[in-house]
Amino acid sequence: MEEVVVLIVGAGPAGLATTACLSQFSIPYVIVERENCSASLWRNRAYDRFKLHLAKEFCELPHMSYPVDAPTYIPNNQFVKYLDDYIEHFNIQPKYLTAVESSTYDIDGKCWCIMARDMTSCMVVNYMARFLVVASGENSAANIPMFLGQQTFPNVSIHSSKIAYDLVTHGANTFLVIRSSIHVMTKELIRLGMTLVRHLPPKWVDHLLMMMADFVFGDLSKYGIMRPKKDPLVQGMVTKIKGKTIEFQGGNEASFDAIVFATGYKSTSNTWLKNGESMLNDNGLPNKEFPNHWK
Repeated sequence: MEEVVVLIVGAGPAGLATTACLSQFSIPYVIVERENCSASLWRNRAYDRFKLHLAKEFCELPHMSYPVDAPTYIPNNQFVKYLDDYIEHFNIQPKYLTAVESSTYDIDGKCWCIMARDMTSCMVVNYMARFLVVASGENSAANIPMFLGQQTFPNVSIHSSKIAYDLVTHGANTFLVIRSSIHVMTKELIRLGMTLVRHLPPKWVDHLLMMMADFVFGDLSKYGIMRPKKDPLVQGMVTKIKGKTIEFQGGNEASFDAIVFATGYKSTSNTWLKNGESMLNDNGLPNKEFPNHWK
């Protein structure tokens, strides 16, 4: 049993930021990561041409800014370099290939009892921590929804994390299905909104952004793109798969050669956090809402 003050699970940006903040107060910690590197989402799943969709002033980690010559929207390779520099600057030493399998809170002892496994040696490592930081992210496991008849599709069916190129630019006839209505914004509008919300009520900022989006894009309904709280998309969610034919909400059908599930990821925290019901919901996300949802 290894006794620690703070155990941090996950060496992504959130976990790294936590270690840096703890270091500022000389609070001892241990950080464990199930992958063989830090920020595996950014290193192993992000496309080469990927850029952060938020401006750099909203994406800095605590106590260390980006280089002065960094672009407004940071490319993936530069973000990874920034994280590597961050690790070196704060001398962060994650225990890689260490997967937490269970964690329970001992009310009498007022501590967390965590069982982890060294994936290299398969040895079990037990920790007793006064504080536990769940920094394993919202995007731990690929999320693939199940549809009626999905097993009948005869061709390739993969999650988007398995591809690293843009289908349309490589000549594929691509069809995009979005379950819900959406807001269409530019990066610049989002940056403006995030800046203004520091000084103005969110409802005012939202109204202003909607007016500006109307000016920039005009009426997108003719393309089947509807805003939230209005009519659904012309082509609704998938309701059934019959071989190569996919049926959509409303009865429309079309034939496809491949299916790419760009349906995101899900948290795996609930698989090992055994008594975190008060903190996390069934999806492994915080019960509390913005702005207190991460506390």
